[in-house]
Amino acid sequence: MMLVISITASAQTNCKAYYNAVQNGYNFWFYRPEEDEGDGVHRPLLVFLHGASLCGNNLERVKKYGPMDALKHGRAIDCYIIAPQNPGGSWQPAKVMNLIEWAEKNWNVDSDRIYVYGMSLGGYGTLDVCATYPDRIAAGMAMCGGATVKDVSGLNKMPMWIVHGTADRAVPVSASDKVVEAMKKAGPTDRLIYTRMPGVDHGRPARLFYCYQTYDWMFSHSLKDEGREINRDFEITNELLNNAYKDLGRNANLNAAYE
Repeated sequence: MMLVISITASAQTNCKAYYNAVQNGYNFWFYRPEEDEGDGVHRPLLVFLHGASLCGNNLERVKKYGPMDALKHGRAIDCYIIAPQNPGGSWQPAKVMNLIEWAEKNWNVDSDRIYVYGMSLGGYGTLDVCATYPDRIAAGMAMCGGATVKDVSGLNKMPMWIVHGTADRAVPVSASDKVVEAMKKAGPTDRLIYTRMPGVDHGRPARLFYCYQTYDWMFSHSLKDEGREINRDFEITNELLNNAYKDLGRNANLNAAYE
């Protein structure tokens, strides 16, 4: 039996929690913009994969950081969002894809503009999903993660941004280094951006969830792009991370441990 729970939040969010809604999937939050009123407009779909600290069976934990928290604090994200909860273990690409297909079936998803991003365990999940389904995902961003799939050659086929701090003690930067080296062995990596941030720890890249530039970058890609070229119009810098919250109306830094 499917159970749906509605929530209200400031910042005009429109979210629902879905339990047991997708066979061989995950429980998840689903967000649609206020403007989505069945007007026939097809919108992008963004999938957020969280880190290990948010695993379990309490969906409220998934709102601790990431797009649901960014929405709550005023970041406008004009797309559908799926934020599943992993009960434990590695993210399973097939289960994530089942959620994507559910969204395509039930909402006006632009199937040429589906994106996946995540950090830590979710960074692993992002690379695993994108490597498995490069012809379904328009672009991906993996922060402080790695990969568990043996064949990462699919990542060479799509725009991919990998971000990792060299001072990460939870997931060493060597995990991303290995993925990039495997991609280079598989072929040309002209659709890859690898940002290796000196002195940056594990939690700091989470600020990217709150930067409007992150979403502008992802949404600039489509499966219909000729050659599927990657957008290199902006950089991830310490200054960008420092200013992540400035236009959200919040002054506090997010100092929690993101895993």
